[in-house]
Amino acid sequence: MKKYLLSLITILLPILTFGQEAAEKGLDQQIDEGFGWATSWFVDFIFYQIPFTEDVKVFWVLFPLIIGATYFTIYFKFINFSGFWTSVNIVRGKYDDIDHHESMIGAGDSTPGGDAIETIAIEGHEGEVSHFQALTAALSATVGLGNIAGVAIAVSIGGAGATFWMIIAGLLGMASKFVECTLGVKYRDIGEDGTVYGGPMYYLTKGLKAKGLAGLGKVLAVLFAIFVIGGSFGGGNMFQVNQAFQLVENITGGDESFLHGYGWAFGLVMSILVGIVIIGGIKKIAKVTDKIVPFMVVIYVAASLFVIFANYTMIGDAFMQIFNGAFSPEGIAGGAIGVLIQGFRRAAFSNEAGIGSASIAHSAVKTKYAASEGMVALLEPFIDTVVVCTMTALVLIITGTLAAGGPSNDAEAILMTSGAFASAISWFPYVLTVAVVLFAFSTMISWSYYGFQGWAYLFGRTKRAEYTYKIVFCLFVIVGAAASLDSVIGFSDAMIFAMMIPNMIGLVLLAPRVKEELVRYMSAIKENKA
Repeated sequence: MKKYLLSLITILLPILTFGQEAAEKGLDQQIDEGFGWATSWFVDFIFYQIPFTEDVKVFWVLFPLIIGATYFTIYFKFINFSGFWTSVNIVRGKYDDIDHHESMIGAGDSTPGGDAIETIAIEGHEGEVSHFQALTAALSATVGLGNIAGVAIAVSIGGAGATFWMIIAGLLGMASKFVECTLGVKYRDIGEDGTVYGGPMYYLTKGLKAKGLAGLGKVLAVLFAIFVIGGSFGGGNMFQVNQAFQLVENITGGDESFLHGYGWAFGLVMSILVGIVIIGGIKKIAKVTDKIVPFMVVIYVAASLFVIFANYTMIGDAFMQIFNGAFSPEGIAGGAIGVLIQGFRRAAFSNEAGIGSASIAHSAVKTKYAASEGMVALLEPFIDTVVVCTMTALVLIITGTLAAGGPSNDAEAILMTSGAFASAISWFPYVLTVAVVLFAFSTMISWSYYGFQGWAYLFGRTKRAEYTYKIVFCLFVIVGAAASLDSVIGFSDAMIFAMMIPNMIGLVLLAPRVKEELVRYMSAIKENKA
């Protein structure tokens, strides 16, 4: 009897101990620890570090990002620079009549008339969608928290010099974005009801099949679909709501806030609001945010310019800190290579060039020339990273926020940016909080669409599959608000970079097809001029 009693105590003791610990911990902490435990193996694999020198290790996933972007820049004869003004003219509508020119009918791909159902890029627009509308819609999904919190994380770890490498990554990323968005339009799928299905899943499958690599294309497409679903739950969902909660909690009292320890409650409210849009189908809210978010971007850029020009005498010194820090950093772990790593990592998370996500949205645009949308898309990394991210970095440097020391942890990075603005515009943190919540809300809606495209590719285009995905997506909103940023940012980064791997392989193999589309479109422009 004693033997059985001892065995029972041995079994029950760990359970009772765990129950006591769980009771002592808040729900937020329990969710965070559980999420971190469940995802750590994947994060460790994606961010496995290869020894570069005795003191420096480099994430292996950065190699396909940097090498791929550099390759496309050279292969397309520096289109990110030579094609810049052509891209601006396309957005201005200078070449819109090419799609309707009689001699051009039948060239390239075309989309049937009518609205592409539930396609964020053209939501609320009837008939033909302009390139400008597509660009602004896509930017509303990329310009946001990556520019506000992501830059703060980069410079707090890598110093001012990380900004230089973010700019380089943005310039090189323009070529990657051009390639993937051209392919997104070229190989898109259009359902019988007019719904557009596009993105890497389709150009990997169709494009590689045409090259006799059907098996490889299928494997890469399935991998991407899995990763884009994970990316929609991570960077497109949890990271967004997590950072929004950080600012809301801070603005309402920080540790003394009535929300402190109740991230799950904030997440529940956001989950319901997101659910109303993506599950209930009430698209008027999405249309409203589509108008508000670009407006908030303008406010953010205007505030940044105000801080920068109010301290215009310090602009030259700030750029010197950025340049010197990029090549001769002092007191930064890992030296110049470490600074480069932070710059490229944050830039990729911000502008998503080479990731493949943007091609899902751009594939819905109505044009007969795939390359025309690729040309428009190459402006995104320039605006997102070269312009907006640089502004954020300059604000951090000029206000002395960076010199005062970085945040104690990643979760406080967005508070670092908020504090920098507060030092120059006392009331701006309140506006920034509203902007961040709107950025987060809009991005979650957009990424729910991206993730659903991957889900539909894997599980079919049925209503049951659609609602299953959207319910799970809403549950992850709650998890994201409750989990610590350390767990969220690790998983978010891992999924974003995981998406890049199958996508980049396909981009390199299909680059010749993109060149054919570019030649066709540039010839059409010349013929139209003649």
